[in-house]
Amino acid sequence: MNSLISLSLPPGMHTSISEILKEKTLKPSRRSLPCLAQSHDQSSTYEAGRTDESFLIHKPATRAKLEARVDSLQGTNPGQPSGLLFRDGKKRIDYILVYKKSSPLVEKRVTFERNLRAEGLMLEKEPSLTNTDIMFVKIHVPWDTLCKYAEQMNIRMPFRKKSYFTDWKSKAMGSRFHLRCRQIKSWLPRNPMKLDKEALPDLEETDCYTAPFSRARMHHFTINNRHTFFSNSTRSRIVHHVLQRTKYEDGKSKMGVNRLLGNGTYEAAFPPHEGGYKSRHPIKTHGAQNHRHLLYERWARWGMWYKYQPLDLIRRYFGEKIGLYFAWLGWYTGMLIPAALVGLLVFLYGFLTMDTSQVSKEICEANTTIMCPMCEENCNTWKLSDSCVYAKVTHLFDNGGTVFFAIFMAIWATVFLEFWKRRRAELTYDWDLIDWEEEEENLRPQFEAKYSRVERVNPISGKPEPFQPFTDKLSRLMVSVSGIFFMMSLVLTAVFAVVVFRLIAMEKFASFDWEFVKKNWQFATSGTGVCINFMIIMSLNVVYEKVAYLLTNLEHPRTESEWENSFALKMFLFQFVNLNSSTFYIAFFLGRFAGRPGKYNKLFNRWRLEECHPSGCLIDLCLQMGVIMVLKQIWNNFMELGYPLLQNWWSRRKIKQTEREERTRGGQNVEIKVQLPQWDIDWNLQPMNAHGLVDEYLEMVLQFGFTTIFVAAFPLAPLLALLNNIIEIRLDAYKFVTQWRRPMPARATDIGIWYGILEGIGVLAVITNAFVIAITSDYIPRFVYAFRYGPCFEQSERCYMNSSLSVFDMGERLNVSEESRYCRYRDYRASPWSPVPYDFTLQFWHVLAARLAFIIVFEHLVFGIKSFIAYLIPDMPKSLCDRMRREKYLMQEMMYEAELEHLQKERKKNGRRYHHEWP
Repeated sequence: MNSLISLSLPPGMHTSISEILKEKTLKPSRRSLPCLAQSHDQSSTYEAGRTDESFLIHKPATRAKLEARVDSLQGTNPGQPSGLLFRDGKKRIDYILVYKKSSPLVEKRVTFERNLRAEGLMLEKEPSLTNTDIMFVKIHVPWDTLCKYAEQMNIRMPFRKKSYFTDWKSKAMGSRFHLRCRQIKSWLPRNPMKLDKEALPDLEETDCYTAPFSRARMHHFTINNRHTFFSNSTRSRIVHHVLQRTKYEDGKSKMGVNRLLGNGTYEAAFPPHEGGYKSRHPIKTHGAQNHRHLLYERWARWGMWYKYQPLDLIRRYFGEKIGLYFAWLGWYTGMLIPAALVGLLVFLYGFLTMDTSQVSKEICEANTTIMCPMCEENCNTWKLSDSCVYAKVTHLFDNGGTVFFAIFMAIWATVFLEFWKRRRAELTYDWDLIDWEEEEENLRPQFEAKYSRVERVNPISGKPEPFQPFTDKLSRLMVSVSGIFFMMSLVLTAVFAVVVFRLIAMEKFASFDWEFVKKNWQFATSGTGVCINFMIIMSLNVVYEKVAYLLTNLEHPRTESEWENSFALKMFLFQFVNLNSSTFYIAFFLGRFAGRPGKYNKLFNRWRLEECHPSGCLIDLCLQMGVIMVLKQIWNNFMELGYPLLQNWWSRRKIKQTEREERTRGGQNVEIKVQLPQWDIDWNLQPMNAHGLVDEYLEMVLQFGFTTIFVAAFPLAPLLALLNNIIEIRLDAYKFVTQWRRPMPARATDIGIWYGILEGIGVLAVITNAFVIAITSDYIPRFVYAFRYGPCFEQSERCYMNSSLSVFDMGERLNVSEESRYCRYRDYRASPWSPVPYDFTLQFWHVLAARLAFIIVFEHLVFGIKSFIAYLIPDMPKSLCDRMRREKYLMQEMMYEAELEHLQKERKKNGRRYHHEWP
């Protein structure tokens, strides 16, 4: 130790932490674990919330038994609420296990619970007040057990108040400048989106430096209150860690609560909520009764839709993994605002120029242009001016701003992902997750059970662990890939069935008795096709989820994160192909192989292939995207909130019905309202999805694909996505806080495989939009006409529509008069009186060459801009890098001084020289 004391420090380095604290502080960063809060007893967190009438039951019982029962629920301390503490009113409930008394697997449960007690956990059983067959096992973690597992799990805990380094650039500019800035800022109106600091007192707590917890160095940590030193989420994580590794039978793989949940030994396992989420008293005057109440009032209520999210509080209650999801969702929603505004401006530009557009004017004034029949039977010739409305609607989405908006959205996607990486870096720093990714993840129990006979030394931990041979892994992967391709082929089969339906419906609607449907048979065909396609999509999604689950389990992933990533990738591939295959068909195949009048191509030599409207195929693509996007968002919102609401309502209804039956059989028993304990209330809520956040991310990633991939055809997609996400944030918040049991607070440093999927969608969006502009829209034909064949003069036969329509002779086939024997159709072909009738004209080859050239130029230009922007934006802000380096230095200094102070105290107490190595 003498060598440590005499250690020479570099010049300029502070030799005392007191010198560091003298420096002026920079704007403080918010780290995850506040230390000043540890000095206050958070017993107010467990105050009882408002008694919900739906959770009050009439219990028939004799008065003496009833009073004794109520006393046992509320504990010995009458001031403590029921449902959050053991019967003694002191021990906090950290976890709940639920089982049925009628379950035959008693031996496994008894062995498991005995081993839990041997691990240091304290258990207490309580019967349910709503179901006589249900029994709850309440789990409490004592202080010594918390310390032991916190050290094993390397949980970082606060040990010293944080001091921040000085921003030398700001210091050089002088204090007058900062004073002037604060004065100007005080004159500006307050940002209404910011949360009130008074409403969120937890966010004002002073932060601390953190370090992995160690019992040998416990004197370094700020432990003012043992009951609140470990947060509720940390205590729940420790219990979950123990539950996952406790044996219930003899054997290497006979362990873990997940296996017991799977075989029916236990019905559920969850951490309890911190009380009710509502109160009789307003939060402004009486404050929040617990974190759940605070989250409901300041986050989950619909009236808070315009406010920023309290991410620190979300992370503290639900864990870092769920906190990162809501941080990403909020960031994505905020970034949609400029995209929605630009898309709306493009749409308004099309609306304002709709009547002055050359194409629209020509179509609306073409009263003498006779068009060829659109179907084989029951269709007659028609005037081009009849499609005036279609032409104007098409111009709303296909106008001069389309190319600009497509380039803008490609750049927007890159900026969104790059700045999210910076935002994620700040969150991982604030939430103390910088070093967490270095921890080794534990094996899945299913993997251990399958490959327990083959072991290999882990290169990181140096311990033997089950090993999956390469041949076995490759064979399972090949079977999984085959299953994926089979399901994709099933999607293509469904799309083909919809195409056949459209071909049949086209003939039926064209001969419909109702004149309105007969006149708008193309719109009716597209609308019914989209609705049927949507029903097929939603039906196949149910099948895909089960197949993806089976294929993922067949692969036997090694860890939970590998399982989740594999399952997420399969679900994305299935649903992406399912959702977008029909859209790709309409965008790139509809009308491309229809043929020409007199030589139409037919499916199975029976049904004539569908062709595009003279105003273009873009209107069909817009209809497909708009209907599917709106209907899918409505359906998802109902399934996310409406379905849990109905299930919880049904559970409460059954409770009331049971209580009514018991009261009827009770005879002379008295009736008294008893508040259900928290564990009973949570048991009647719905559990979180078995797949975690996969469904939540999947919904948003598919929406991101719809927003970017075909945005050139539907510029209102970002606006619809923004409106949906504003609702989605509060809907998810309401669901997590009020309708679901509290999930296990898990940790994570990023959004996992979803970031790579988002990058892939961004690349695909560039390619797809290039093809949509070049092939689906009429931008390139108009461009070629304007620079090669235009402009259109009055009384000229070379106007755009006239040059893009070819002539067909119906006289020989239909035996019509000379005046009406010629009709027009959309193509670039020679006239019937030319030397080579119906051959492609030179204009066709010019347009084709321009389309190919546009695709190449557009892709290279946009990819170049995206790469340049990604290079310019660093993944981590420079200020954050400097702060992390400075903090590392200060932590070393403080650890040195803390150890030195401890040794001096020990030496003084013992009255002799104390030798101790650096721990």
